[in-house]
Amino acid sequence: MCFFFFNLSNCSCHQDLDMRFGFELCSEEMAFLGKRKRYVASALKNVFHLQQDLQDFEVPVVAIITTGGGLKSMTGLYGSLMGLKKLNLLDCISYISGLSGTTWTMANLYRDAYWSQKDLDSHIGEAQKQATKCKMGCFSMDRMKYYDKQLCQRKEEGYRTSFIDLWGLMIEYLLNDGKDPHKLSEQQEALCDGQNPLPIYVSVCVRDSYSTNDFKEWVEFTPYEVGLLKYGAFVRTEHFGSEFFMGRLLKKLPESRICYLQGMWSSIFSVNLLQIWGLSHNEDPVLPTRPHELRTRMYTPPGPLSSALRGALTDRFSVAQHHNFLKGYQLHNNYLENEHFSRWKDTVLDSRPNELMQNADHLGMIDAGFFINTSSPPLLRPQRKVDVIIYLNKAYKYYSEQKIPFPKISLTDEDRKNLKECYLFHDSDLPGCPIVIFLPLVNDTFREYKAPGVKRCCSEMEGGQLDLTSRFSPYCMFSVRYTDENYRRLLNLSEYNILNNSQMIMQALQIAMQRRRQNMC
Repeated sequence: MCFFFFNLSNCSCHQDLDMRFGFELCSEEMAFLGKRKRYVASALKNVFHLQQDLQDFEVPVVAIITTGGGLKSMTGLYGSLMGLKKLNLLDCISYISGLSGTTWTMANLYRDAYWSQKDLDSHIGEAQKQATKCKMGCFSMDRMKYYDKQLCQRKEEGYRTSFIDLWGLMIEYLLNDGKDPHKLSEQQEALCDGQNPLPIYVSVCVRDSYSTNDFKEWVEFTPYEVGLLKYGAFVRTEHFGSEFFMGRLLKKLPESRICYLQGMWSSIFSVNLLQIWGLSHNEDPVLPTRPHELRTRMYTPPGPLSSALRGALTDRFSVAQHHNFLKGYQLHNNYLENEHFSRWKDTVLDSRPNELMQNADHLGMIDAGFFINTSSPPLLRPQRKVDVIIYLNKAYKYYSEQKIPFPKISLTDEDRKNLKECYLFHDSDLPGCPIVIFLPLVNDTFREYKAPGVKRCCSEMEGGQLDLTSRFSPYCMFSVRYTDENYRRLLNLSEYNILNNSQMIMQALQIAMQRRRQNMC
């Protein structure tokens, strides 16, 4: 066994490894940021009507942090992006992070290498088509045969198949008209000139014998790399799932199609499969703290296909299994002295390295929504130097618990009962603290206004009525189908909330530019 240090990337003896150790950004991401800065600087100059070009040090890094929620979060993100596009602010964004349902939006958009440079109507129209179609075709005999064939092929390639792989294939059907051949590494084409924000997909690594409250480790996925944030350990995206030992690639597996990753990123919604089949009628909590204990029963139509599918799905739990790319490594005795490691206080095992770094053959990964509904951890890495966060929901309590630089969130009792459309939080006295624009998905002034400053007439009032929270809401987290009307209302609400609060967004960008100038003085 080899002990790994947190400064391995500086050791020449480890430069020939097939994985990367270190907390700095990879060279591809650094190159991307240099190119993206040109788009951001140009957009800010146009939006604020600046007389001169911004210097590099004046250009802020702006990130969108999304939260999950199935079709609701998928549709809401489309609306928010459309609002930013209409404000000419989409080119100001350098990062978009997602989990669960928002990964569906991101994966679909990044098939188009220049999506943010175009009108979004075609993408939104296609998403509406998929969100409103009948989903019972998931269980046709042809689809069942397709699932069987794909799972058998995946197993032959060397992957350990699970219920989550089946769920990924069903997501493929839910979001597409046919087979989706795309892979995550292919999204590099959408970043080659810095023409779009960098997408970051988030998951958490878990251990069978511990609840997510006791043990979880953040995992980030970009078109360049996949890595465990706590250890600063990364592999090339096209190598994720392949077999490693002591940092060297032993067996290269074909890169997974993105639908299998979507199954993992949104595994919390795999209970949809049971609901559609009519097998889940109890009142048990939908978010168990031990996701591997979410019992999944798969019933298929009588006949030979049933036994074939049962043979392919040897593991029936909600955790995706991938080869452990840290296999063969142990932690150095002084690992807790590394500030980057100790910063994430997410596990009770940090003081017991032999338990923390078990030499398991596989890593168990789940939807981060099993733990907390946020995709923020990768963007709070100090190396990314994010100045402004456009936060499309809330999870701020987590940051204070983790002692992560974050502005104090001050909400009145009235605000907590009835959230407003937008809040601006910043703390100029806290080094490394981002400016936060908090945009919860609420239906406030949209009830009476169809556009900023344009009141609804009596015949239009119905269009402003959205039930987002009740038990019978059409937008409940596990809904798998919308009507056209429900889809358009949610899309319009999300866009409206961005447009109606444009001044607060602009204020945050101005503060960020001023801070950068002051920091250079």
